This record gives sequence, C-alpha cells and structure tokens, in this order.
Amino acid sequence: MRPANEEELSGMVRAARGPLVVRGGGTRSVGRPVTGEMLETGGLSGIGLYEPGALTLVVGAGTPLAEVEAALAAEGQRLPFEPMDMRALLGTEGAPTVGGMVSANASGPRRVQAGACRDSLIGVRFVDGSGTIVKNGGRVMKNVTGYDLVKLMAGAWGTLGVLSECSFKLLPVPEAQASLRSAAMPPQEAVTVMSRALGTPYEVNGAARDADGRVALRIEGFGAQVRYRLAALEEALGGEWERVEGAASADLWRGIRDVTAFAGQAGDVWRISARPSDAGEIVARADCPVVMDWGGGLIWACCAEGRDLRADLGAFRGHATLIRGSEATRAALPAFQPEPAPVAALAAGLRAKFDPRGVLNPGLMG
Repeated sequence: MRPANEEELSGMVRAARGPLVVRGGGTRSVGRPVTGEMLETGGLSGIGLYEPGALTLVVGAGTPLAEVEAALAAEGQRLPFEPMDMRALLGTEGAPTVGGMVSANASGPRRVQAGACRDSLIGVRFVDGSGTIVKNGGRVMKNVTGYDLVKLMAGAWGTLGVLSECSFKLLPVPEAQASLRSAAMPPQEAVTVMSRALGTPYEVNGAARDADGRVALRIEGFGAQVRYRLAALEEALGGEWERVEGAASADLWRGIRDVTAFAGQAGDVWRISARPSDAGEIVARADCPVVMDWGGGLIWACCAEGRDLRADLGAFRGHATLIRGSEATRAALPAFQPEPAPVAALAAGLRAKFDPRGVLNPGLMG
C-alpha cells in the first residue's frame, strides 16, 4: 500500500485487518522483524512550506531527506541536528526520508550543541492506529498545549502513528568549519579531553573518538572566528593536535556521524547511550572496537554476532540498542533496552491510546 495523501493514509490504516509494516525509505531496518502488510509513505512527499526568512520548513513525511537538504543548501540553511545516514552501516539501499528520520530521532555529532531531532521538530501531522488524523504543534516554538505529541513521535519508530507531515526550525550554514585531531589515546583519557573541550568558551559542536582511538573536536562559524577559537582551544588543551579544515573536516565528521568505520565489517553493532563519566568503564566491559561521540555520551560498539552485549555490560545509567544484527539475532534479543516497570506501563498505555488495535509495527520495539 502506498497512499498518495493523508486522507488515503487514514483510510488504509482504518481498513487494516492485521499488522502493518510502516516503511519510509527502508534504510533503517532496526528492531524486531515485523510480519504484516507493507504500508509505504513515499507518496506523502513534497515541501509544503519553506520560509527561509523565518527559518521554517514544513514537509511531507515521505520526502527524501536528500531533496530537503538540497533545498535548504540552496538558501544557505540546514537541519541543526545533523541526521545520520544508516545505509552504509546497515548495508541497506533506498533513500532516507523525513518521516524515517523523525521516527528514529536520528541525531548526529552536533547534538552536543544543537540538540536532537526532536528539539528542532516543531509540528507533526500523523494518522494513529484507528485511522484518525492528528495534528500537534505548528510553525513556531511556543505553540504546545496539552500533550506534546511532537516530542512523543520522535523516536517512536512508527509504533504510535504514521507520520504524514513534519515541521522544523532551521539554522544557517556557518561560513567555515575546522577540527582538531589527536593521536590515539585510551577511552577514559579521551573522555577527559572531550569534556574539557566542551567546557571551554570556544563553542565546540563536535567531540568524538574514532575507531582508531583519535579524538576529534569541531568548531564552526565565521572564518576568522573559527581560526581564533581553534588556536585558543589547541592552546587550552595542550599536547599535539592535527588541524583538519574545510571539506576534509566535513568528511571526517560525516564518517563519525554515519559510523562508517563499521560499515562492511563482520559483527553486530550496538548503540549505547550513557553518561560520559561512565564511558571508560563501559568500553572496557564491551571489550570490542568502539566509536565514541557526544563527548562520550554515545558509544557505537561492533561485537561478535549474536552476543548479548547488554547482558555483558550489566547495570549502568543509560541504555543499549541493537542497531545491526541478523534477523535471527534481532528475533532472539530485544533490540531496545527493556524498560523499568513504571516506564513500561506508561508506554503500554500510550500504545493502547494511539494504536488500540495494535496494527502499527507491532512488536518492533518489544
């Protein structure tokens, strides 16, 4: 099924007599496999409203992300949160869509400064599991009354509703960017360095440690300001640093964003969200190749196929998500962190409210 508009989408969901597999571009095959009739959102595409002067965008959920980024780039603007492209990591094809990006709350290295996808999302339209069209939010930030469904839909992976339209606040593209890159260092030392950098007044908006153990720090802004802040940051941190500028810096951060170090490599890939202060211990417990982002708050781990990494990590303040694994592994292990009983009860209540028949990606997050 491929609805051409929101009304058709509503009718298709209302008429469903069994599970629906909600699919955007098919690039994010995360979670437990779902068996059901395919519901593709690619027909819900197109930029409905773009006001560069107001830094506002309203776009159909099925719109390819590349189309949106091209339109924004033509006006010198961008989505603030640097959405990840999972195709290389997961070995998938197709084109990432706006709805898939929002459903996954896809957020890249710039999250340490600009926030996550949900923080730039200011409005949504979606169809819930009963076929009802729901709207929440609008074109400005101060518009929420009652439940903040905008934030709720970001990261719900299509289990609460099928997105039809999304609205975003935007930011201008900076004039320049440059990065500092270190020699390899142990995880805990890297976290200390990244924390120091993020705590300086030099507006670091990327702090990561790559698969080879090298720390990368990024600064963006006007050219003269970037050069000054980069030199001041280098002096404040001490030690030896390599400068990476312009397109080379952009390529460096694209690789970190998309975790290309693990693309094509054997093994399962887990995404671990934790406190940076706990990152060194978590990496030691994982005992496998890792990429660290968000100053140590995000850890990508590539480990042996079928390994229950979550069990091996034990208790920690955060959560681990199985991002890449075989269909058998995804069927055997919960992809998403099991929730504490009170949170699980709240989540079950939300699903009962928004999808009372249980037809939207049932079991995907189980």
